[in-house]
Amino acid sequence: MAYINAAFRSSRDHEVYFFTKDKYVRVYYTPGRTDDKILTSLRLISIGFESLEATFFAEPGIDCAFDTEGNNAYVFSTKYCAYIDYAPGTANDKILSGPTTIAKMFPVFKNTVFENGIDSAFRSTKGKEVYLFKGNKYTRIAYDSKQLLGTIRNIADGFPVLKGTIFESGIDACFASHEKSEAYLFKGDKYVRIKFTPDATDDVLLGNVRPILDGWPCLRGILPVS
Repeated sequence: MAYINAAFRSSRDHEVYFFTKDKYVRVYYTPGRTDDKILTSLRLISIGFESLEATFFAEPGIDCAFDTEGNNAYVFSTKYCAYIDYAPGTANDKILSGPTTIAKMFPVFKNTVFENGIDSAFRSTKGKEVYLFKGNKYTRIAYDSKQLLGTIRNIADGFPVLKGTIFESGIDACFASHEKSEAYLFKGDKYVRIKFTPDATDDVLLGNVRPILDGWPCLRGILPVS
């Protein structure tokens, strides 16, 4: 069971949104430490993001997301997606584009494994590039031009550091850290932090794969959501 279904980095320093089923929580995180803090208690997506009420993103929920410029982010639910202004700390969120299907928003994904859903995604440090994951596959796109950058590959081929870990077969959720070239990956009740290297394959694990609740004790009593 996925403890975290989706995540995206906030425009606010060291803040992240975690989504699980039809709920979310906002967290201040501390890379390499365990003194993270809950900023917004677990609540319904439809309450914290009023613009998403009565959409697929409120129920069943958000199953992938990634941040772009300012307070903007793409959110995905099954085969649908939308581009939103999430307006951190306010009730002024709004939908900027969509909702529509992934294939219409990102035509490059038509007739690929990504057409009917994306498991997880995180921003690269290169321009407007993002890594997207589905099952044991991944690819990179430029989200402004919506062009594919390279091919669709196996996770283990593009991220050999993940070979032999639970993440080579898929990633439930991930987000790019505010620390340059670092990302958090989540699957089931486990997570790992990595140093990633765009256009190379010499990524590094920053610590062991470990239980989410050990590395993020502030989430105890919140996750998993029944």
